[in-house]
Amino acid sequence: EGNAFMDESAISGESVPVEKSEGDGIIGGTVNRSGYVVARVTAVGGDSMLAKIVKLVEDAGASKAPIASAADKIAGFFVPVVMAVAVVTLAGWLIAGYAFEHAFTCAVSVLVISCPCALGLATPVAVMVGTGKGAESGVLFKSGEALQNMHDVKVVALDKTGTVTEGTPEVSEVSIARDAEEILAAVAAIEKRSEHPLGTAVVAYAERNGMAEREVLDFVTLPGKGVTAYVGGVRYAVGNSALMADEGVNGEEYAVELDRITAEGKTPLLIAREGEYAGMIATADKVKPTSAQAVRELRKLGVRVVMLTGDNERTARAVAAQAGIDEVYAGILPQDKERIVGELSAHGKVAMVGDGINDAPALARADVGVAIGSGSDIAVDSADVVLVKSDLVDVVTAVRLSRSTLRNIKENLFWALFYNSLCIPLAAGVLYVPFGVRLSPMIGAAAMSVSSLFVVFNALRLKLFRPTRAEKVCGDVCEVGKSVAAGGR
Repeated sequence: EGNAFMDESAISGESVPVEKSEGDGIIGGTVNRSGYVVARVTAVGGDSMLAKIVKLVEDAGASKAPIASAADKIAGFFVPVVMAVAVVTLAGWLIAGYAFEHAFTCAVSVLVISCPCALGLATPVAVMVGTGKGAESGVLFKSGEALQNMHDVKVVALDKTGTVTEGTPEVSEVSIARDAEEILAAVAAIEKRSEHPLGTAVVAYAERNGMAEREVLDFVTLPGKGVTAYVGGVRYAVGNSALMADEGVNGEEYAVELDRITAEGKTPLLIAREGEYAGMIATADKVKPTSAQAVRELRKLGVRVVMLTGDNERTARAVAAQAGIDEVYAGILPQDKERIVGELSAHGKVAMVGDGINDAPALARADVGVAIGSGSDIAVDSADVVLVKSDLVDVVTAVRLSRSTLRNIKENLFWALFYNSLCIPLAAGVLYVPFGVRLSPMIGAAAMSVSSLFVVFNALRLKLFRPTRAEKVCGDVCEVGKSVAAGGR
């Protein structure tokens, strides 16, 4: 029974509350923003939507195979080979007729100089420095595995609400021909009593602009249409086109403007005053200032960017256009996000970036789950990487840092192997017969220490890494400044 507007953003990602009336299904965990309903429970416990999401997270998490360290694989072959070389060296010199002391010294030198300290340090030191540098930059890698996986990411999937956008609607445009300030103040006073999120945006806009509060009389909520009230003895109606029709307003007066506003992904509030069309207030979930920059930078790194959202197709396309994203999946549920991430993984490793409960299954399913720091607890828990500053530019930093760290590890492994391939023959005594040069265990120990120091200092070069910085966004104020500088008015 009843009628209400439900905020389903935690489940579907839909930024605008959805109207529910008799016969509609509502989801446990969503929030009633306005209105009153009586509901019959149809699913509890393990059958509820949230429980199903949790199960998806657990299943996706269990399906991930740990990636073995390259150093461990190399060491698995390296250690037995070195021990075999030492035995062959000992036997070779004895068979050649040399004294046991000489043969034993050469064998010990082989073992000492090839002690795989540098090989063992190559990966953990670089990972430690890399994760530490990430933390300094506001990018928290939960494990070395996450840092390694980010290196190979080919696709980045972005949630829309709260990730690409700010996550809260704001007034983006006011189209009122006459008495704009008076009408805006009246609408804000009315909306202050409505508790609707779009109305909250109007109230915040009025407060920012210092508009005085008006007295409201005969406030009435019309479910599915809007609200009406009297302010200063004048009747106002604020809502959608259905309410305008009830007020006797000709739809042709605002049709063109309404189409333009909705095409831009904005949500309009139509205003009638004493039965006549007075104007329109457009609200929108603003795209974060750095989202477009992040998309550009990711593409420069050769990463494909897609957007996944439970929002409607028209709004999603408009937001994607502002952020520079070409590939959009709209109107999808949490399980659909998880499935799409799985499909995208056929084209390479996928990083999923999200902030809500609805993103948790996809975050767990992705090769690398990246959570916005200001997001829900379940999203942060499901992710492998957390962006403390909730800035998409930090995704670029994460990819670059991961690639720098893996490159550093490969350099370390190359040096460790090059050093050993060069020094083991010397320790075995290949120069003794022609030149009488023999490497003592003490010199071998010193050379081994130098190789370890080289690997450590090379890893410390990661401290010089510079994170990607957000570009300064020059908006309307800058444009006015440029006009004044050019002699405009």
